[in-house]
Amino acid sequence: MISREKHNRMANAIRFLSMDAVEKANSGHPGLPMGAADVATVLFTRYMNFDPKNPLWPDRDRFVLSAGHGSMLLYSLLYLTGYDDITIDDLKEFRQLGSKTAGHPEYGHISGIETTTGPLGQGLANAVGMAIAERKLAEEFGPELQDHHTYVLAGDGCLMEGISQEAIALAGHLKLNKLIVFWDDNSITIDGAVSLSDSTDQIARFKAVNWNTIQVDGHDPDAIGAAIEAAQISDKPTLIACKTVIGFGAPNKQGSHKVHGSPLGAEEIAAARKSLGWEADAFNVPADVLDAWRLAGLRSTKVRKEWEERLAASPTEKRAEFVRRFAGDLPGSFDSTIDTFKKKLAENNPTVATRKASEDVLEVVNGLLPEVLGGSADLTPSNNTKTSQMKAITPTDFSGRYIHYGIREHGMAAAMNGIALHGGLIPYGGGFLIFSDYCRPSVRLAALMGIRVVHVWTHDSIGVGEDGPTHQPIEHLASLRAIPNLLLFRPADETETAECWQLALKEKKRPSGLALTRQNLTPVRQDYEEKNLCAYGAYDLISASDAKVTIFASGSEVEIAVKAAGQLNQKGVATRVVSVPCVELFMEQPDDYREAIIGTSPVKIAVEAAVREGWDALIGSDGIFIGMKSFGASAPGKDLYKHFGITAEAVVAAAEKRLS
Repeated sequence: MISREKHNRMANAIRFLSMDAVEKANSGHPGLPMGAADVATVLFTRYMNFDPKNPLWPDRDRFVLSAGHGSMLLYSLLYLTGYDDITIDDLKEFRQLGSKTAGHPEYGHISGIETTTGPLGQGLANAVGMAIAERKLAEEFGPELQDHHTYVLAGDGCLMEGISQEAIALAGHLKLNKLIVFWDDNSITIDGAVSLSDSTDQIARFKAVNWNTIQVDGHDPDAIGAAIEAAQISDKPTLIACKTVIGFGAPNKQGSHKVHGSPLGAEEIAAARKSLGWEADAFNVPADVLDAWRLAGLRSTKVRKEWEERLAASPTEKRAEFVRRFAGDLPGSFDSTIDTFKKKLAENNPTVATRKASEDVLEVVNGLLPEVLGGSADLTPSNNTKTSQMKAITPTDFSGRYIHYGIREHGMAAAMNGIALHGGLIPYGGGFLIFSDYCRPSVRLAALMGIRVVHVWTHDSIGVGEDGPTHQPIEHLASLRAIPNLLLFRPADETETAECWQLALKEKKRPSGLALTRQNLTPVRQDYEEKNLCAYGAYDLISASDAKVTIFASGSEVEIAVKAAGQLNQKGVATRVVSVPCVELFMEQPDDYREAIIGTSPVKIAVEAAVREGWDALIGSDGIFIGMKSFGASAPGKDLYKHFGITAEAVVAAAEKRLS
């Protein structure tokens, strides 16, 4: 047990590293690190199982700083506990160009950062996914290989954001009892007192969704420790409400919004040094304090080595599977399995909606990849995301592989990020493309982090039909294509769907979305082709070396392009068709390939039941676009395509007019 005096000095090391880094950068948030330093010190010195010398140890406890603006708390902890990839010089470079110590924690910059946080509530929701992954893998591999906690530090802002309700309700329902959230209850936001905008009884709120709740003085280390011990044996997730003083130790600014998001200033830092009895200069941690922290960083070495011994003693097949899964590698037979499926499709040429095609592919994939964890935001029958292998996970049985996320698109997307970040599982989740808007912040963060998450977005156009413009995505393809590092696939038939799934699952460093139809589509790839043509992003579906017209299309509009090409060719107008299942992959191809696919036809036409944005890269600013310029309408899908002029006849007429 650490004495109170020693605890205070260790906590003060966090406080002064944080305030000094913010001061040097002239930018940042010192208030949270100063106020939450006692909570963090207790957790990291007494309860967290982690190993700075082996930071990716699969059975480590996870710590998520959901209140990411307090990033200096985490950076200080990682430096003090001895992570090799962060130095005192990195702290001095806080918030500078190219620095590892960014303004908010960024996954991949330093090995102890479990997720990118900043948008409030995201970290809390990610942690729900991490806790789901831990419990699922414990069910599969046993507690000898997976038995750890997920700890979260969240602030008032995290709890105000709507995503937090989706996340905590799901966690309470699933009884994720190894999820422990510390609420930095300091009653302050940027504008001032929390009471300016909120009067929620957070304790009652968490209790209402089946959480265990504990209230403590966030500056009393013994009370904090007792709360953690009680939480660790709870049969529910736990909220520990830690009453803290924001900016603790700054005598003139603590407890006010003035310390939330601004440097303290030299005068106030000097006063804090005097108030807390800290005589060391800026960025100088006294040797005895640093030694104590480094010892805390070594505290779990024995636990980690014992885990490694258990892994080594596991049956060969189980051990190999565990290692493969955490390496993120797919089985060697994956590609050949997809290839066999493509051969079968070429024999049958099914006319199906691509949402049904996706289900057919998943039936094969889920039989081969036990690490795939599916789900849907209460749209399972519409998304076709549940296959025969996928029994539902329940609060009392995690042996299944399918999560009913409920009507919680944003919470689902963020939890999927957490599942992927945890390791050992590949998550996918279903929703309507129109509701990707509800997922967008989490999708963006998945792309920013570069993690393998797959979104199945069905009902991808006006082909939705009678549900009307509220359910008909118009701008969504363009807006999702605008997100860097996100692959958006829009397959035209079942063969393309299989190829797009193959690419999404093999892509370790990027999230993917599949935009899929409600309506049946005529197969456009009727012959077997060994190559994954979708990997090129765009490819010649119908070739013509002397083409006067080239028609580019994606998804459900490819069959319109094929029909139009047939009519034009019959009229003696040589016409090519280019299928464009993934714009992002096409833009990554060599210049000569892209130039060849775009070609030199005098008439270039793009067809997509969405807005034009993005298509000029293929057809040029003077190209013809057949698509949407407005919201949709309520009517049967076929009537809508005719009403909005997205037909083969419209393509032919536009081509002939331009050629005349």
